[in-house]
Amino acid sequence: MCIVLLTTAHPKYALIVIDNRDEYILRPTSKPHWWTALSESPSTDKHEYDCRKVEVISSRDLARAEHGTWLGMTKGGHMAVLTNYRETNTHDAAHPIAGKRSRGGMVTAWLAAHPDEPVQDFVSRMVGSGEARDIGGFSLVCGKLRKKKAEKAIEPLAIISNRAEHIDRVPWICGDRDRTYGLSNAIFLGPSEEVNELTWPKVRDGREKLKQVIEATSSDDVSEDVLVEELYKVLDTTNFPVDRCIDVEEGIPLLKNSIFIPAFGGKQHQAEMEAARQRGTIKEKGPHDCASEALTTVNRPDNQPYGFQTGLYGTQRQTIILVDWDGNVTYRERALFDAHGNPIPRGAGDETFKFKIEGWEEATDGEPEIRS
Repeated sequence: MCIVLLTTAHPKYALIVIDNRDEYILRPTSKPHWWTALSESPSTDKHEYDCRKVEVISSRDLARAEHGTWLGMTKGGHMAVLTNYRETNTHDAAHPIAGKRSRGGMVTAWLAAHPDEPVQDFVSRMVGSGEARDIGGFSLVCGKLRKKKAEKAIEPLAIISNRAEHIDRVPWICGDRDRTYGLSNAIFLGPSEEVNELTWPKVRDGREKLKQVIEATSSDDVSEDVLVEELYKVLDTTNFPVDRCIDVEEGIPLLKNSIFIPAFGGKQHQAEMEAARQRGTIKEKGPHDCASEALTTVNRPDNQPYGFQTGLYGTQRQTIILVDWDGNVTYRERALFDAHGNPIPRGAGDETFKFKIEGWEEATDGEPEIRS
């Protein structure tokens, strides 16, 4: 069960985002890279076409044809991060366990949106058309990173979910300074709602630990590298039981308590993991030689209607995004396993990208009513 933490409380940075992707370790996933999306104009005039190429930085899920992602940014400042959750009511037709569309496709829908489309219009389009409800359980944080004109803050980000029935039910976050937010695999109810922290101890712990890091790294003499290492320590915090051989279904309820999830699974999942590692050994590669490769393909059952469920489950990737007040972005992603499920030493699977947001100073005149 993934976790994303966001804060506007650090004096040097307009926004900090940190994320753990919890998945089946063998789920084929590319390493982060720049790729190009073709963006169509949101104009309703069928005689007007305005297509643009949009440069996106993200990893991509290779298990589904859509090649979606859970987190990414564009050079123009579009940012999106997704957490999913499992629908438990098999009789609820309005909220299917496995939707017709990929959850990751919702992330790329915003990343590939036309640069001129306002965030509010995209949110209205997703919610009003019902597209957001024809997907398995998810929450999507999305927005266009822009510095506000009148104050030292950024324009707010929306949180769309498959439970949002109207735009008035969409929360907006990060539009104010000195705020820290957490979201895991449940509906976001607002930063002031105690149920988030009571139900999800990992969110409570994550927010508190992130606040502590901000306080400890706010002075001018603390480098960005030191800040990043402290943020990784937050993402590495674990309260998971010592027994890593419990079945995945048995371990699901325990995921709410731990920010970091060590790889775990029962006998069948362990056997699948060992088989994948043996395939890597046959190719005469060392245990960490795949650290710089994309996680591309593994021998697996292709018919998995409820998602990829092969091998051990745990935290697969960790991502840190820093956006300073000049619109400079540091995008760092850490792979924790190679293509065959072998652990990668901390830092050996890191990829770092730096770029400046195009249009950072071009804030819009309007602002959505923030609901929290």
